[in-house]
Amino acid sequence: MKRISHHHIAKRRHLASGIALALLICADSGLVSTADAQTIGSTYTSTNPKDCRVSGAGNGVDDSTTRFCSGKAGLGVLVNEDDLREAVSVGRSRAAAAREPAAQLWFGPFNSTTTTVEWRTQGGKPFAIIQRWHLADNDDEDRNGRPTAKTMLVVTRLPPGPACHVAYVDVKANPTANELARKAADEFARGFKCGKDEIKVIGNSGRAVKLAVRR
Repeated sequence: MKRISHHHIAKRRHLASGIALALLICADSGLVSTADAQTIGSTYTSTNPKDCRVSGAGNGVDDSTTRFCSGKAGLGVLVNEDDLREAVSVGRSRAAAAREPAAQLWFGPFNSTTTTVEWRTQGGKPFAIIQRWHLADNDDEDRNGRPTAKTMLVVTRLPPGPACHVAYVDVKANPTANELARKAADEFARGFKCGKDEIKVIGNSGRAVKLAVRR
């Protein structure tokens, strides 16, 4: 049997220590993704009509339109607009998104959404979206007699399982509204039971939230 000298043993131990140290440095710098694969983060897509497939557009202001926009991980965002109100849903196809509970949720006041959709993901898999909504406040008109817009962030859970609203965050009433919405998405979206759990109002409740949940 070949004998291994103390010199070779020391050399191997030194090499092993060097590899372990390199792996530790890489992990700390984000180059090793074992732990990072589970890190929660945000990515963004657009629902601007030029980035989507649009159908049903008419010539009048109140004509209904539908657009289906590319999202993340095979999911798309469906935006239905009718009578100056929008409903937003998510699914693997336009038809699938239209069947989700989110597609049937309309706010009473005239409203619109911004065209940026924030996707909360873990390990590359999206589990919630966050979108900014503007709701018209007929009780607060500007100097031209037009309703002012009140802004709210809406957290929506994603398939697998139903897509539905999970939480509302009033932007004006909460200086850290974006952080609150992300925290709500991370903590509540995946375990939220559509149709059973009550939609959560996160942080301070302001005018936008009151308009959204008015009965």
